Amino acid sequence: MLRREFLPLLALPLWGRPALKITDVEIWKLEGKRQTEAGVNRQHQIQPIHLYEERRPPVYKDNPQGTAPANLTAYYLKIIAGDVSGIYGPIDKEAIIVVDQQLKNFLIGKDALAGETLWDQMYRLNRHSRAGHFMMAISAVDNALWDLRGHALNAPVYQLLGGPTRAKIAVYGSCLGYSLELDKVQERTKELRDSGFQHQKWFLAYGPGHGPEGLLKNVELVRTLRESAGDGVDLMFDAFMGWDLNYALAWAKQVEQYRPRWIEEAFPMDKLESFIALRRATSIPVATGEHVYGRWEAKRFMESGAIQVMQADPEWCGGVSELAKICNIASSFDVQVIPHGHNVHAALHVVASQSPMTCPLVEFLILKMVNYYHFDKNPIRVKDGHIQLNDKPGFGIELDDSKIEKKTLMKFS
Repeated sequence: MLRREFLPLLALPLWGRPALKITDVEIWKLEGKRQTEAGVNRQHQIQPIHLYEERRPPVYKDNPQGTAPANLTAYYLKIIAGDVSGIYGPIDKEAIIVVDQQLKNFLIGKDALAGETLWDQMYRLNRHSRAGHFMMAISAVDNALWDLRGHALNAPVYQLLGGPTRAKIAVYGSCLGYSLELDKVQERTKELRDSGFQHQKWFLAYGPGHGPEGLLKNVELVRTLRESAGDGVDLMFDAFMGWDLNYALAWAKQVEQYRPRWIEEAFPMDKLESFIALRRATSIPVATGEHVYGRWEAKRFMESGAIQVMQADPEWCGGVSELAKICNIASSFDVQVIPHGHNVHAALHVVASQSPMTCPLVEFLILKMVNYYHFDKNPIRVKDGHIQLNDKPGFGIELDDSKIEKKTLMKFS
């Protein structure tokens, strides 16, 4: 049900209704503690800097050391318009500094319901807005404004985007942090499969700097996972920009027989030609996009035939508003949009509003989300490989005061 007092506003054209003016923009730092397992789940993934021997971490092995308290910090953005507010988070610190110093004063007094106008004006506000921390800040504001509109209209964001296309959303479980010791990989992938994760993404730990031995380890990981998980599980692999084209081609040739669902972000985003060459040379679908900023960069990757899977992240690409546009573009190229899961809230609602043909899955970082949503009263949970949609207003984010040991209103300017 829409909030009764706002129904008359929706019947009026934009130029004929009173504005729901933004009265304040707040950034809250939350601090608390939780018990965590020590000495486990700290497996690194390959990174571009690992090309250099002195920057390469040693081979990782789990070393259980019991439990220990972990200090947790999270930043949430709150936008207030009279007696209505929207909240979004956790948000990267780099982004909230930009929100506080460059967007806050711009936003106050603006109409919170004028989403397209606000996005376009924020984008035109700064010469560096097209990428990086400024676009991350636009994303944070856009997401918080969607939550505000959801509260104003007493509707979930997916409803504002056109309504859900299904009642629950299939997820793929990202296994970042899990040990790559082969015996533990065998156990873990079976456990995940049996708990409902029929789609699993594993993170490769070796790149060109590790030589032929590292390549063999990357291939052996794929073989072990396929044999352990069985034929009915989708297996995806992430190289986090740590490879070059020759390395990716050598790996792909040896693992095609194990039918990976995709190889993700084999190269940095500025190497479009390498993505194109890899896609043409292998039957393994090519994925990238978590570091895409805006629909224009996303479109270049799609129209060039570089990828089959676009992974734009609404925390970084421009928010819910921009991710929805990217989905519209992708549908015309038959490219799937499976958003990167830095946070789940915004991605979940966009995916829920899109055709399952375009958006079949949402990412869930299994280990990260345990700590990441520590301060949420009702953190997003996965059951039988799916996230059930609810009808709470906005994104349904509520903070749990019992877990917040310290709460600080931040000022960076």
